[in-house]
Amino acid sequence: MDETAIRDLLDSILAPWVRDLSLSPAATSADSVTLRLPFSETLRHAGGVICGQVFMAAADTAMVVAISHVLGGFKPMTTVSLNTSFLRPVKTGDVLVTAKVLRRGRNLVFGEIELRAAEGELAAHATTTYALLG
Repeated sequence: MDETAIRDLLDSILAPWVRDLSLSPAATSADSVTLRLPFSETLRHAGGVICGQVFMAAADTAMVVAISHVLGGFKPMTTVSLNTSFLRPVKTGDVLVTAKVLRRGRNLVFGEIELRAAEGELAAHATTTYALLG
């Protein structure tokens, strides 16, 4: 999928509150997609750091895009598991979210996601399983 196809996918499949994260394509490879999560004050909680819920939503979204990229277009799917480790807080700056498909089976897809702060430091890591529907 090219940048235009990824933007169209992000505009068409996401819930309105996820679209409000303003994720945008940053890079692709054969088995991965990187999205940019632009910083906004609204993403921080009272502790002054970006909420874990934001990272999990961005990770889940990036993996849907990566799977769609590998499949050559969006197919119905659902998250079976999303296990996230938060490694360091992010207070400001854009975050790069790279989702990589590790294995695609007939019905299940396994992947991992890295969320990196503007300085390139790993802020969160997630592993995930998706079920392809139909």
